[in-house]
Amino acid sequence: MTAARGHVTGPRPTPGFSADAASHADERVDVRTPLPSGLPEAERRAVMPAGFRAGGRAIGIKASGRPDLALVASTGGPIAAAAVFTPNAFAAAPVRRSKAVIAASGGWVRAVVSTSGSANAATGAAGDEDQVRVGELVADALGIDPGEVLHLSTGVIGTRLPLARVAAGVAALAPQLASGDDAFAAAAEALRTTDSVTKAAVVRLELPAPDATSVPVIVSGIAKGVGMIHPRMATMLSIVLTDAAAEPGVLSRILRPAAARTWNQLSVDGDTSTNDTVFLLASGASGAAPVVEGSPSAAALAAAVEAVARDLARQQAADGEGATCILTCQVSGAAGDADARAVARAVISSSLVKAAAHGKDPNWGRIAGAAGNARLADAAVLEAAGMTSEAAARLGGTAAAVSPDRLRIAIAGHVVFDGTQGGPQPFDKAAASAAMAGPEILIRLDLGLGSGSGEAFGCDLTETYVTENSEYTT
Repeated sequence: MTAARGHVTGPRPTPGFSADAASHADERVDVRTPLPSGLPEAERRAVMPAGFRAGGRAIGIKASGRPDLALVASTGGPIAAAAVFTPNAFAAAPVRRSKAVIAASGGWVRAVVSTSGSANAATGAAGDEDQVRVGELVADALGIDPGEVLHLSTGVIGTRLPLARVAAGVAALAPQLASGDDAFAAAAEALRTTDSVTKAAVVRLELPAPDATSVPVIVSGIAKGVGMIHPRMATMLSIVLTDAAAEPGVLSRILRPAAARTWNQLSVDGDTSTNDTVFLLASGASGAAPVVEGSPSAAALAAAVEAVARDLARQQAADGEGATCILTCQVSGAAGDADARAVARAVISSSLVKAAAHGKDPNWGRIAGAAGNARLADAAVLEAAGMTSEAAARLGGTAAAVSPDRLRIAIAGHVVFDGTQGGPQPFDKAAASAAMAGPEILIRLDLGLGSGSGEAFGCDLTETYVTENSEYTT
């Protein structure tokens, strides 16, 4: 990476895009093709790592009668946990409760409870008391301490949890928790609100055992969220499990940059949520040696976690409310990775670009305009992604470096703008429009300013989105 804008130099904490794939100021890359990822490939199914049990069921929070209670628990003692939360000033009661649990326990917990259908946000002191009671109900049912229970909730803001239904549901579900893949899939189903499909991803890897042999390790995640999604934690919930062994601090230093490069690059509609939460839990049940920060094992585990996060984010973008396609923007040749992520984020967040994507209109002017308006993430996100605190404080929220006479843009494999060749390029608009008709539209930009690269995910903006959200509470 370049240090031109105060970015961290040296290797990334996880592979991400190959440095060789990003352009330098004196090189030209083919903007018609996607950037290769250095991350391992994720499989889209729920797989339960060793050391966990889970389940989900319907308890009547949702009017639809669909599953709305999920539990994930350790099969033994306390397990290491890390989390990333929404910065929303109206952060919901489950967010506040989980923060308190992690702070008090040092990141050692034994269970996660999720309720769907009521966000328990903006419900005041009564909502906080309700959330504490949920933790007590789970603790009683599992024979653990309430301070070992993490919380998730999603649904309508301003509604309180129906505690009687939660109590009955927890009592019924706790004895049924199981360690199979189907049990984790049931928990994924119970996370959903307006999601049309469940979302799961798994990566398998090998890590050293204490005797210097290697053992198989699983990193597996589930997620929900298809609306009210925008960077600074896109609106979503996720539980990522691994049977690797790692201290809470190590997990936190793995999760924060992974979230900054994936979920913080996801936008459906420009609105952030009150409930966003990601948990990363490590049981240590694989038998692998403890992961030590800075080791090859830490790098391998971080890559697997980021690969799961990235795939879940892409699934969420593809299932955006009313969406007909996923919109991906990949940027190379930036002054730094933070600039590249900023430009990609600006493009996929633009309502005009999203509308053009829905109409299969290769309107590159909207992309150029969005890129020219791009601003770096705030300091907290920049620091989470790996920037020094001093650089993050200086650069947070500043304009991304974009030079029109160096910018190149391609839409669905068609070069439409090249600032090094005078700007607008002749292209077959009918062919470009036809190429945009698939399930994913790739927008590629090269800024011609350095070696920074990044990507962001979104979806098209449709009439169905407006209809669905105009009737959400009625």
